Amino acid sequence: MDKKQIIGMVVMVALMTVYFQFFAPETPAPTQEEASTTTAAPDTIAMSGVQGDVAVPVDEEADSLATVIQKERYGLFAGFANGSEEQFVLENEVLKLQLSSKGATVQQAELKKYKTYDDQPLILFDAKSSATNLILLSNYKPVNISELYYASAKEVKGDTTILRFRMAFDDNRYVEQKYSLPNKGYQVKYEINLVGLDGVVDNQDVQMNWVDNIKRQENTLKESRQKTTINYMPISEGVDNVGSGDDLESESVAKPVKWFSIKQKFFNAGLIADNQFSSAVLSTVVNDEDDSTIVKTAKAEVILPVGDLKTGKGKFTYYYGPNDYAITKKVTEGYEENVDLGWKLFRFVNKFLIIPVFNFLEQYISNYGVIIILLVFIIRLILAPLTYKSHMSMAKMKVLKPEMDAIKEKNEKAGGDAQKTQQETMALYQKAGVNPLSGCIPMLLQFPFLLAMFNFFPNSIELRQEAFLWAHDLSTYDSVWDLPFTIPFYGDHVSLFTLLMTVSTLAVTWTNSQMNTQMQGPMKSMQYMMPIMFLFFLNSYSAGLTFYYFVSNLVSFGQTALFRKLVDEDKIKVVMDENRKKNVNKKKSKFQQKLDEALKAGEESRKNKGKK
Repeated sequence: MDKKQIIGMVVMVALMTVYFQFFAPETPAPTQEEASTTTAAPDTIAMSGVQGDVAVPVDEEADSLATVIQKERYGLFAGFANGSEEQFVLENEVLKLQLSSKGATVQQAELKKYKTYDDQPLILFDAKSSATNLILLSNYKPVNISELYYASAKEVKGDTTILRFRMAFDDNRYVEQKYSLPNKGYQVKYEINLVGLDGVVDNQDVQMNWVDNIKRQENTLKESRQKTTINYMPISEGVDNVGSGDDLESESVAKPVKWFSIKQKFFNAGLIADNQFSSAVLSTVVNDEDDSTIVKTAKAEVILPVGDLKTGKGKFTYYYGPNDYAITKKVTEGYEENVDLGWKLFRFVNKFLIIPVFNFLEQYISNYGVIIILLVFIIRLILAPLTYKSHMSMAKMKVLKPEMDAIKEKNEKAGGDAQKTQQETMALYQKAGVNPLSGCIPMLLQFPFLLAMFNFFPNSIELRQEAFLWAHDLSTYDSVWDLPFTIPFYGDHVSLFTLLMTVSTLAVTWTNSQMNTQMQGPMKSMQYMMPIMFLFFLNSYSAGLTFYYFVSNLVSFGQTALFRKLVDEDKIKVVMDENRKKNVNKKKSKFQQKLDEALKAGEESRKNKGKK
């Protein structure tokens, strides 16, 4: 070190000494309100950790500067800005929560009964990628109390473990957050109390910000993103959601909300208010399509009425758990709609038939493939009367086919009057006592059951990671051959259950077409196109669904074979001949009269156009 550098250092030290001796500001004595932050908060149970006796060191200038920054940032809460962080665990048979004394927040929520697609512990919420923050106003300044340190106390009352966090200014003024976890279930009771803080916390509502970078839990990332959204229920209204697209989906709810949930395909994390949230701003987005570890980013900004928090009414319930209908139905009104049961028009089939039967069977049978087979037989048994009517109608039409062909041939020779053919055919139906719609109506009545299954199997938590035959997971597709390329509209794999379903559907269609004489021309060809279309559409769908349809087709073969043995076409012809004798002088029904009038009007219109 040369002479000039030594002289420079000496001068700098001298100047700093003079400044701190004569010009540095004195540390002000704490005011009565600030001093109260150093008073420990007594309680009925011992509180450990930071208890308001957080004295910020002022001996060193760096600490003094930090104190100024903390006071600027946290105001009257600056005394709680320093402390030692403690970790706590609340755990029962299905849920494990990790919490921290810094912020009094949940750091991690693990569902103990479930694993991810790659056999890792299923972490539904993790503070490393997600966060919740509580922001209140103190002297018109926003303060994030989730960044501050709390004293803590843990106790057990009956079958419930309680973890209490408190920031106490004195015995009668404190912020308290309390978590209560019972021995069973996925619900965590949560309370926020602002006690005696009228002069500290402004009379402005408190904001909770929940940001969740949702981790991937399932094998199919694309489907996971399609199924991820935020559901919410406004007070006295039905459940709604923000949408499930990859682009930004957002909703500003300027009315009271009862609950919201960050819903994935099979799981959800939600918050339910005992009273209500004043309003909510909710959104989801895929920030990086190439990031295969994060499904979406969900954000929920909800407003908590400060009056509730100051009067002991700040009570809520966290739910960290599966989208299980029986479980979510017990949480609160409408919360079971986190389970996607399909369109409202057909949802009743799943609610009141499929789910109860399925839950009953799984009490006695552990193999879900066998349960699906039994479910097919039960549903087929329920629909048997409709199926019988449909088959009987087709048998009657088959007996009448020679006469219908004769009517058609006669009119074609006379000039091909199609409307006259229709009139004579309808007259034939009436005389023989045959309703041409009797075969269609039973099939239409079976349609809700098909659609119910279409939504039940892909969203059934019971089928998740349940194997059967070559399918390792009945809730997703069964790939027996992964292709080195992607076929448009089909995918990059081959689902064997979907192939079996398609082949069996084509066979059932061909068998039924031999009996159905009404379907002719393009319609007859179209019925063979539908199974081919479903081959492409269902290739990436739930293996449980395609297996159900495959078994259902096999049962259809059995029903058709049994029907052919039981039904005597000669007897049907005798019955129809008797009907003709009875209906000789019978007046036409109102429906028949209106149909005849419509046909005649059409014929007159056609003739008038021909004259012009």
